[in-house]
Amino acid sequence: MQNEIPLIDCPIDYLFGEASGKVLNEYGRFPCKILCGVYAFIVKGNARATINITQYEFRENDLVYLYPGSFFMVHEFSEDARVQYLVLSSSFMEKNAFSLRRSRTMHQESSPIVHVTEEQATVIQQFSTLLESAVNCTPSMLNTERMVHVYNLIHLVFTDYFIANNHTATQPIDRKTEIYHEYSELVMKHYHEWHHVSDYADALRITVPHLCSTIKQASGRTAGDLIVDAILTDAKAQLKLSMLPIKEIASSLGFENVAFFNRFFKTHEGITPKNYRNS
Repeated sequence: MQNEIPLIDCPIDYLFGEASGKVLNEYGRFPCKILCGVYAFIVKGNARATINITQYEFRENDLVYLYPGSFFMVHEFSEDARVQYLVLSSSFMEKNAFSLRRSRTMHQESSPIVHVTEEQATVIQQFSTLLESAVNCTPSMLNTERMVHVYNLIHLVFTDYFIANNHTATQPIDRKTEIYHEYSELVMKHYHEWHHVSDYADALRITVPHLCSTIKQASGRTAGDLIVDAILTDAKAQLKLSMLPIKEIASSLGFENVAFFNRFFKTHEGITPKNYRNS
């Protein structure tokens, strides 16, 4: 295991391509935190990987989305695996957050995988071929503004396939949903330093009661639940996937001392961080 979990981002606005199982196995098998947005389509073969401490099996015609802030570790790709991918850097997503948010109809806690039909897979591969041609032949076509539209289109296709294959569909975008997405984005960005709902209410320039009521109506969960979940997801990943001392993990998550972190973790998980790591 690593002494600490590396942070992975895309060095340019976007990156599109295809990788083989052999190549992916060389880069995999270590835990990392994904700062960028990643779409992947399993063209052929199969794989095992951990996303946010949950292990998944991938197979041919699986469509995968890694939300920024996801913890990720590859365990194994079959030698015959082929994976097409589109990566959007954190800076690109942040700069275009308003445009991108309008097309987001899936929450980050949704399943990151959907298995598509052969017909849907054909559509995805045709779209990928067009995108690859545009990138290789006329890269100037895909400026930042146009990539926002590409991202929006992919999100719509991805969402349609989630609905078509009986995955949970979210409600149409309205102001409550907008606030929920804005709040979720802030939580994923600041959970390691902002532990109180009031911090986020101040950033969104709304009252705490209004924020709490809106989040409850939009998601059925409390605003505090989302903060706790983000902290616990990070904590569990670091405990299981790294060898960092618990004191350093506590500090990285904004706890003044390890005792506060131990109390927080045991309150919500019923077990101490040390025992969780050793379980």
